Amino acid sequence: MTSDTAAARAQLAAAVARGFEIDFTPQGELAARKARRSAVLILFGALDRVPARGRRSAAVPAELDVLLTCRSEALRHHPGQIAFPGGGVEPGDADAAATALREASEETGLEPGGVEILGALPPLHIPVSNNLVTPVVGWWRLPSPVAADRSESIEVMRVPVAELLDPAARGTSVLRRGEVSYRGAAFELGPRFGGHVVWGFTGMLLSGLFDGIGWTEPWDRGREFPITAG
Repeated sequence: MTSDTAAARAQLAAAVARGFEIDFTPQGELAARKARRSAVLILFGALDRVPARGRRSAAVPAELDVLLTCRSEALRHHPGQIAFPGGGVEPGDADAAATALREASEETGLEPGGVEILGALPPLHIPVSNNLVTPVVGWWRLPSPVAADRSESIEVMRVPVAELLDPAARGTSVLRRGEVSYRGAAFELGPRFGGHVVWGFTGMLLSGLFDGIGWTEPWDRGREFPITAG
């Protein structure tokens, strides 16, 4: 680990320890029935030293990455969307961190023993799937190979954080459901990551995390990404 990545890890750990608010707007009507408990893994690290391309953020080192997946189009909820690895709590899971690590291992093949858990953020409710999701933040101290499992995730991406922080990659997603429009922080990935728009729960969570750490650069909230979702 370089001194720059060590500093980024320290900033991340400090932000999670002190806590912060996530600006999260549910993208649908809240369900009356009891929500299913779930967890996602937000995993940072200097995974492969492939630096960010184009404009670089001064806030983070070029090799700092975050792990994202592209969900299968065959899934019932959030098909084809960019997401953090994760899923529902199972009886054998000791806590949210155990759920996040187990699900991430199943979806990407990562080795859970190589992940240092830095902490968890308060749970957030996703109306579409009626999940109460605990975001678990980790640092990849011993990276392991990753690949899509093809059943839930069709692609696994190690996206440079500096590219996400670039104001040119940022905007506001606009999802229309009937007469109602839902807006939230979003990110446009570069061509090597398929040009996907990271929106909804994942986009707002990434944005809130960057705000909480202090990495965010000013960006144009008036730039819109129209979203089509079932």
